[in-house]
Amino acid sequence: MLTVERLEVRYGGIHAIKGVSLSIARGQIATMLGANGAGKTTTLRTISGLVKASRGTIRFEDVELTNRPPHEIVALGVGQAPEGRMIFANLTVKENLEMGAYLRKNRAEIQNDLDFVFSIFPRLRERIKQPGGTLSGGEQQMLAIGRALMTRPRLLLLDEPSLGIAPILVKTIFEKIQEINRELGMTILLVVETGELMIEGKASEIAKNEGVRKAYLGET
Repeated sequence: MLTVERLEVRYGGIHAIKGVSLSIARGQIATMLGANGAGKTTTLRTISGLVKASRGTIRFEDVELTNRPPHEIVALGVGQAPEGRMIFANLTVKENLEMGAYLRKNRAEIQNDLDFVFSIFPRLRERIKQPGGTLSGGEQQMLAIGRALMTRPRLLLLDEPSLGIAPILVKTIFEKIQEINRELGMTILLVVETGELMIEGKASEIAKNEGVRKAYLGET
């Protein structure tokens, strides 16, 4: 579904990404793990069109994404919940979610997707009229994911969804990500931070890694 080949990104004289290649199959949950500053966020931002690639190609299904405008990439079916959540603090929960559907016109489909988001994250329904800035960190992350879902993506990019969240909610967030994948068949590219590159392989192998479990599931 997504193919990135030899991607390079430069910020002035800084070589932020050096020849990154990856491939993600339809319906898969794929995860990038790496140290802070390793280029994970830049990779997602480049896929989304927020950062320009210096070299390399990005293809989504049969469409070339490389350096397309972000709004075109969203319209093609790529949604993102960014690092730091970046919700609209002064807008209500409902207004934040409606912003995710900004490019869409079918009100019935928008309402159906809104109902789905509330079924995944019931806490958001409870706070539907509450300003986004007054939510807890975990609730804001739910809102950021929900807003991305409202774009009706086929590929969902999640940038460090466990960042700054109480450990008790981290497990909940990851369970919800699995539920989104299972219920919608949605392809997900997930970024998490580690102090060093620890392991590469299938999710079943990574789940058994003591360091990963301690860092992201709060286990000792």
